[in-house]
Amino acid sequence: MPSHQPHTIAPSDLPKTITRYLRAHRDHDTATAVTAFTGDATVTDDGKTYQGAPAIERWLDRAATEFTYTIELTDAQQIDPAHYVATHHLDGNFPGGSVDLRYRFSLRDDLIERLVIEP
Repeated sequence: MPSHQPHTIAPSDLPKTITRYLRAHRDHDTATAVTAFTGDATVTDDGKTYQGAPAIERWLDRAATEFTYTIELTDAQQIDPAHYVATHHLDGNFPGGSVDLRYRFSLRDDLIERLVIEP
């Protein structure tokens, strides 16, 4: 398997599916955000993994209401045609108050198959 070096891309060059998810997530639009995922997708956030659309929808709903925060897309990278990283800076009322998180996306058939969110 060839190793791919990530390269920086303009946030506007992220695939439409990722952009749609990020915008919907930022706007707390769970119904739109969940449509960006495959039916069997997994999301790993805060050390917990959520599999399938119903679990992801519950995670999105909770993420939207648990804390108040601002989120800013600060960097985007493409690893290969199916793998992207979007780095976000969050400020809010969560523990620590400020964090940079990497959203690691794996795509399949123009949908998000896997998302891992970690510092």
